[in-house]
Amino acid sequence: MILENFVSTTSRPPRRSTSPMRPELVEPVTLRSLQQVLADAGFRPLSAGPEVDWETEVTGISMDSRSVEPGDLYVALGGANCHGAEFAGQVAAAGAAAILTDDDGLRLMEPANLRGVPVLTAGNLRDLVGPLSAGIFGSQPPAGARPQLFAVTGTNGKTTTTYFVNSLLKALGRTTGLIGTIEIVAGTEPIPSALTTPESPQVHGILGRMRELGLDAAAMEVSSHAISYRRVDGVRFDVAGFTNLTQDHLDLHGSMDEYFLTKAALFTPQRARRAVVCVDDEWGRRLAEGSGVDTLTLSTHGSIPADWQVRAVQRSGLGHSFELHGPQEQVLRAHTGLPGSFNVSNAALALVMVLAAGVSAAELQRALDSADPLTVEVPGRMQVIGTEPAGIVDFAHNPDALERTLASVRRPEEGAKVIVVFGATGDRDQTKRPLMGAIAARLADVVIVTDDDPHGEDEQTIRSEVLAGAEEAVRAEGLATQVLEVFPRGDAIDHAVSLAAPGDTVLVAGRGHEVWQEVKGVNLALDDRVELRQALLRHGFPALGMDGVES
Repeated sequence: MILENFVSTTSRPPRRSTSPMRPELVEPVTLRSLQQVLADAGFRPLSAGPEVDWETEVTGISMDSRSVEPGDLYVALGGANCHGAEFAGQVAAAGAAAILTDDDGLRLMEPANLRGVPVLTAGNLRDLVGPLSAGIFGSQPPAGARPQLFAVTGTNGKTTTTYFVNSLLKALGRTTGLIGTIEIVAGTEPIPSALTTPESPQVHGILGRMRELGLDAAAMEVSSHAISYRRVDGVRFDVAGFTNLTQDHLDLHGSMDEYFLTKAALFTPQRARRAVVCVDDEWGRRLAEGSGVDTLTLSTHGSIPADWQVRAVQRSGLGHSFELHGPQEQVLRAHTGLPGSFNVSNAALALVMVLAAGVSAAELQRALDSADPLTVEVPGRMQVIGTEPAGIVDFAHNPDALERTLASVRRPEEGAKVIVVFGATGDRDQTKRPLMGAIAARLADVVIVTDDDPHGEDEQTIRSEVLAGAEEAVRAEGLATQVLEVFPRGDAIDHAVSLAAPGDTVLVAGRGHEVWQEVKGVNLALDDRVELRQALLRHGFPALGMDGVES
């Protein structure tokens, strides 16, 4: 499924696109050429009636009828509520060059509404979208060409690690792109982002735009959803990194083994050239042993053998300084200003990924010495909103992340309290709710359970399951932790601040950078950073300014 050598065969001039998620100029590609793309990727050819002209040219691809542009190949898939083929007339009117669907979709179409637009069929549509998108948008550079592509996967730390990679590359003088949960940026162009990893046509369109801009490198978060739903098919990364694997998304994967296998699919020759794997947990060690590509290992624990070892970790302000020891007695000395010892692991992973891409340790050390590239504000990730008391917003929304975050925020001063505000998402893995409640009860002095994103689930039911875990831990372990239930979320944050003294820490966990709360299909404006800042000011405490956040 490697399409980096595909070249358009048409002599027509490129078409100009106005979408920020596509190259500005797209070379036309014939349907016949796309047949060859699929054949090269090992797929069966598309089916079509005798009336189809295989020299028909396409200049884009879309799975969303609302975003079809003139010249697009519209891929009409079956969905949970309707079939994309039901919108065939709409996309034909919008100027689609061709429609690709399955047998069910073909039966739904009314030929009279198609305006002569050719229709092709296949039985495995989602498998084909990635290779087709790569062929149409020219998104895959040959080996050694720009942009170098970096992928980060794992349960926790993906966002921060991609920000670290991006910042390190900039410190090295590279022009960069970023694709992730919080934002998509192509050079200096911001692009709206709704998913950790966009759908495959958008991924390839954005990568095509980055290649068109001549960017040197791009870093991308790759979630298990993205791999499962084939959003990164047709992309081959130069370096793929693995952070860790802990309980999350079992509503999708069913078991930790299936969750692991999904992540491991990124570490194959079809999807990556090289890999860097943190082996601090058993899943990382298993991944490194079975990786199908050239792999470097990393550990923050001296007892675990690895190619690169983190040593000499010291608290430095809110963050940490550390050393990274590698083969041939190489040593990097680094500092990250982000709170949390787990950010040492994220920073070290980013450093080794950049080394794996061909940057020398000496060049990387010069960048570390001349700037502070590992002290970069990551919105909603251990983001400091206040200092007295410490007010921190973090995305920790699963048991491991909450445990790590709570363990890292307690101040060393005697009597300093930790007050945590959090909830659990609705319509997601319910088994983690009592686990998170128990973790909070063990590691905080005051636990305030509130609403996260309930989605379509009853808010009281969710809170009750979290509270049950916290209260059981208090009873069974004889804890002195105070457990409260306060809602809505803004009131819970305000109450937490009202209980705090200047030397305490208020942690608001679970939603991070998110600015909307989904309640039964309605999006309500809610930004934890804004709520915490306003609560601090309301109670007479200092609060930090926040660039780009409306307060």
